[in-house]
Amino acid sequence: MPNTYFNLQFHLVFSTQGRHPWISDDWREAMWAYMGGICRNRGAIALAVGGIAEHAHMLVGFKPTHRLCDLIREIKGGSSEWVHTVQNAPWFDWQDGYAAFSVSASQVPAVRKYILNQETHHLTVSPRDELLQLIQRHGISLDARFIL
Repeated sequence: MPNTYFNLQFHLVFSTQGRHPWISDDWREAMWAYMGGICRNRGAIALAVGGIAEHAHMLVGFKPTHRLCDLIREIKGGSSEWVHTVQNAPWFDWQDGYAAFSVSASQVPAVRKYILNQETHHLTVSPRDELLQLIQRHGISLDARFIL
């Protein structure tokens, strides 16, 4: 696209089905790398991937031609298939839905650090409270009863 300039980053958050702690320490880093590879294969850039046993965070650079919902579907579907086949965990699945927050270029380093330090962060903040804080910080209205 000549004369088209963009800088699009999103902070993505999604959980395992029922928030079960299914993302094993033994293969967590390999799964993050696999998810980053899905982004790369689709022309997006995974700037950071991290999380804990029951949810994932991603900081992804998008092109204007990307559809957020399509890329997330491919990340979740592809990583589930990887867990089923490579890690022999057929019960693994992601919860329906996701949270996506736009990230300005000036905030990319802070969000990247936040994602890469998830294990430390969750020593003091529950995953549910974390999600509620992110939603509130980004001015999204919701009924907290529907956050699992």
